[in-house]
Amino acid sequence: MEELPLGFSMALAQHPEAMARFSALSEAEQQAIVEGTHAVRSKREMQAYVEGLMK
Repeated sequence: MEELPLGFSMALAQHPEAMARFSALSEAEQQAIVEGTHAVRSKREMQAYVEGLMK
């Protein structure tokens, strides 16, 4: 998989549980989540997006 967007990787680093869940996904599932980050327009939105991975 290609490199993660900077804002997404920074948000993951602040949420170890979300990082663990993301890492456990298949490459296709990870790619779908990364593609979803392209619609995120602010740091607050990115935090909410990453927190959503923990649900």
